[in-house]
Amino acid sequence: MFIKKTMSLCPTCFKPVEAEVYEKDGKVWIKKECPEHGSFDNTYWTNAELYKRVDGYKPSIKPINNPQVDLMSNEEGLGCPNNCGICSDHETATVLGLIDVTNRCNLKCPVCFANAAVSKKLYEPTFEEIRQMLKNLRSLDPAPTPAIQYAGGEPTVRKDIVELVKLAIEEGFSHTQIATNGLRLARKESLAQELADAGLNTIYLQFDGITEEPYIYNRGKNILPQKIQAIENCRKANLGVVLVPTLVKGINDDQVGDIINFAIDNIDIIHGVNFQPVSFAGRTPQDQVEEQRITIPDFIDLTSKQTDNQIKEDDFYPPSSVEPISRFIGALEGEEPSVTLNCHQHCGIATYIFIDSDKKIIPVTEFIDVDRFLEFLDENAEKIEEGGFAIKPRVLAKATREIPKVLDRSKAPDSLDISKILVNVFKDRSYEALGDFHHNSLLISCMHFMDPFNFDENRVKKCVIHYAVPDGRIIPFCTMNSMYRQEIEEEFSVPFKKD
Repeated sequence: MFIKKTMSLCPTCFKPVEAEVYEKDGKVWIKKECPEHGSFDNTYWTNAELYKRVDGYKPSIKPINNPQVDLMSNEEGLGCPNNCGICSDHETATVLGLIDVTNRCNLKCPVCFANAAVSKKLYEPTFEEIRQMLKNLRSLDPAPTPAIQYAGGEPTVRKDIVELVKLAIEEGFSHTQIATNGLRLARKESLAQELADAGLNTIYLQFDGITEEPYIYNRGKNILPQKIQAIENCRKANLGVVLVPTLVKGINDDQVGDIINFAIDNIDIIHGVNFQPVSFAGRTPQDQVEEQRITIPDFIDLTSKQTDNQIKEDDFYPPSSVEPISRFIGALEGEEPSVTLNCHQHCGIATYIFIDSDKKIIPVTEFIDVDRFLEFLDENAEKIEEGGFAIKPRVLAKATREIPKVLDRSKAPDSLDISKILVNVFKDRSYEALGDFHHNSLLISCMHFMDPFNFDENRVKKCVIHYAVPDGRIIPFCTMNSMYRQEIEEEFSVPFKKD
């Protein structure tokens, strides 16, 4: 059954080709044909019904006013996904900016696509180049990028990484994080404290499992002890951690529940787990892609089975579903929200879980009627936007009455006065109350980044995670890693000299 037309990529030559997304045998597929390299037919989502449910949370279109690339004036007439930068066809602002501060690394991971020792080229922007990239992200109109992540390579191998964190805050970023393998955090106990003192918010820690086997396969050696030590050093510094497992079928897909339980056991310092199914470089043999592919529905199924159904399919929502929260608060403030999670509805999935005193998992959907709650916010945001006599006080009074009706306090965690928290958040815009909401909670999420086999232009146009690069462009995550990474690193690299 036909679902839509889109543009994709040939996995061999990476040239854009027309594609069709369709449903067959309860799954969603994407098929295309390259004139030179033949036909490709690959899994998009392994659960068509879930695909349709999530499709109901289509995000708004809120492009930036100052794109770096105007496709309309492009002499070659090439549309998306060519000429990224952000282009005039892009439909979202940048919520999270990424800067690869180096391609050097203290590991040689078989699953990694960026390594100076392998490529024989060093990609390492200067401090001032990074400053300019930060300025480029903050200059986006009308929504300057609020959050930045330094990545690589391994960003902590840079001697000035602490100064780079200070630089990001100086340039106006309200949230800073580092994607790291944790080795240097483990070896240098003071580093976590130095980063925390500089203002870093989060360590985005590569974490593939609770046994040594996934590390031997994914990272080339057992580095689990170093992961544990890195977490301990972050705990001493009160520096929050998000675990980031790269899921590979047959390697660590049986450890989803164990990783969640590990996060629960360390909930004082671990704030979430963001699972990322491995994406495939374009030259992976096609038959191996289908054998190894893990989609978002597969992740949800693994989570349900490995948590004894404590976390279920219906507990998960796409990030775009929370747009009504931003819209409602923006309406109350009388201005457009500075940050809107209007990424494509099929890019990711997430839920909040709370942990009670006996370590029982309580998903947020157990005690909040999420759909009814979001519908209430959307309806009343519209009323405020339409205006009327004393409309804001009347809506807030209604919120005080109605919000408790979407709650089942008997099922909420004992330590959580959820009714009071929600009323305080929306009535008083109390961010302290929002902090109370996160107490004893974990965000369990899955971001399924695209590769040339399942590349979908519709998703790219609504990407909110963008790389800033030295030539001034700002490039969506999946086009960067599927199309542009090699040419950018070659242009801005120098020959690598091993220390």
